[in-house]
Amino acid sequence: MMKNTVFNYDKKEIIGLVNSVDTGMSTAVINDDSTLSQLQVNQLLAVQSPKSGRFIIAMIIKIYRKASNIDDEEETEDGASLATFNQVRLVFVGEFIDKIGTKTNVFRRNVSAVPSIDAPCYKIEHERLTNLMQSISSELATSVNPLQIGKYTMDESSIAYLDADKLFQRHAAIVGSTGSGKSFCVARIVEQMAALRHANGILFDIHGEYSGESFKRNGIKQLKIATPSDLSVRDKLNNGILMVPYWLLNYEEMQALLLDRSDQNAPNQAMLFSREVLSEKEQTVKGTEYDNIITVDSPVAYNLQPLVQTFEKLDVEMVSGARGEKQGPFHGKLTRFIQRINNKLSDKRMGFMFSLSSEELKQEWLNQFCSVLMDGKSGIKVIDMSEVPSDVLPLVIGLLARIVFSIQQWSTTENRHPLALLCDEAHLYVQQATTLDAVAELGLRSFERIAKEGRKYGVGLVIISQRPSEVNRTVLSQCNNFISLRLTNVDDQNVIKRLLPDNLGNIADNLSLLDIAEAIIVGDSTLLPSRVKIDEPSIKPSSQTIPFWSIWANDNISQNLSEAIGNMIKQSK
Repeated sequence: MMKNTVFNYDKKEIIGLVNSVDTGMSTAVINDDSTLSQLQVNQLLAVQSPKSGRFIIAMIIKIYRKASNIDDEEETEDGASLATFNQVRLVFVGEFIDKIGTKTNVFRRNVSAVPSIDAPCYKIEHERLTNLMQSISSELATSVNPLQIGKYTMDESSIAYLDADKLFQRHAAIVGSTGSGKSFCVARIVEQMAALRHANGILFDIHGEYSGESFKRNGIKQLKIATPSDLSVRDKLNNGILMVPYWLLNYEEMQALLLDRSDQNAPNQAMLFSREVLSEKEQTVKGTEYDNIITVDSPVAYNLQPLVQTFEKLDVEMVSGARGEKQGPFHGKLTRFIQRINNKLSDKRMGFMFSLSSEELKQEWLNQFCSVLMDGKSGIKVIDMSEVPSDVLPLVIGLLARIVFSIQQWSTTENRHPLALLCDEAHLYVQQATTLDAVAELGLRSFERIAKEGRKYGVGLVIISQRPSEVNRTVLSQCNNFISLRLTNVDDQNVIKRLLPDNLGNIADNLSLLDIAEAIIVGDSTLLPSRVKIDEPSIKPSSQTIPFWSIWANDNISQNLSEAIGNMIKQSK
């Protein structure tokens, strides 16, 4: 055995022998009671591999004492002879190799050969544990700008790194109950993204947690969806104000937003709307390179007002008949449709979509919009969505996600710059399809497609939620990395357990016992399923947890109801 190997055990250090083996699991008989009492669930053991110079790294998932019939033991009342022996159940998490080529002490996630019966087992503790964790860390630390997430709980002297490429390529989920440190973890990742020269990411900030001064100081660009008070601002994009014009919606999305499917005239309304929208878009591109090639779904600017005027004329139109004038084909069939459109146009809450200035009605605006949203030179963008009406939030975020994915899809391979979407409070808009209305369901489709196909086009997805049980299963199942902080709800725990590999399900049994900012990390981005204490980020999210009792105990209070009422009326803070 090599002298400088981490696992240079003596025979006297054997604590037990393997007595059964499966493809990914085994059991081992432990020599004595005192040794058994020192072992813990989730502790790592080294099991001798049948291949020379290798050890299988195994995790204890169960410790128990088992009874067995033995001929030479005392008889019980019914005449049977019983003995007890100590046993642990293990799952294989990787293989430690003394030397591969010029590399020494190499950890690999795969296991090339399962242990033999009677293979010796050893404890990994103290200096050996530190060396093992440092070997695992060094595998990832040698990459360019490694993502340092925190420290291993089992050995706090060792830094826990993640393979950032695999984290974003294969999607990730960051979950944790309120107060578990979820925002803390997100901020830790975002600050390291922002330090990269050409990082490209969009964080959908639902409650304004990531819009503080410390984010701005770290070069993170702050954007917001336009509020009613922002509609009169000129040059909105350069002031960090985003409009989301209705003409970006495809035909199906516009139908869901404007049409009442229960209206008996809905088919006529849909047909007429499609015809008139396409006509308006064709007028916009007439004489350009897009002439005669666009469809009703093409993101081409058009003005909705002329359409309303056309519909109003058709709704009261009289035409010549054999016996004089008669009602036109759409007479009285568009009244409710016109009302719905006018309601949207006059609704200041929806001003970011329908109250467009000449600025947003120019086709060039789309280039500027996508540049603000997706340009790799502008780094990480936080979009404050806190004042978007909840009933259209899924549609708006889904639309932004669809635009990002479509542009990435239509970019040539050599000119495609990867981008990550970080979806805070994802349970509000990446929901289970059974609970959705037509508008929200269309928004969800964008995320389902990104989850399935995003890796091919350089779109990574990070789902962030305190209620994983309410997040769409299709999207979650495509996440190959899980950073799970404390989860107290049983339904949420069960969702995460079901998504983990079968042989690692037991590691999730500790989800309700984790400390604040402590996480269980499993997936392609980490070599070893681990319990990690997240490092404190330098950028601080605005905590949404209010200390009720402490505030109630203060001598003075800070409250301004009239200001809040005014903000509610203005729909803006």
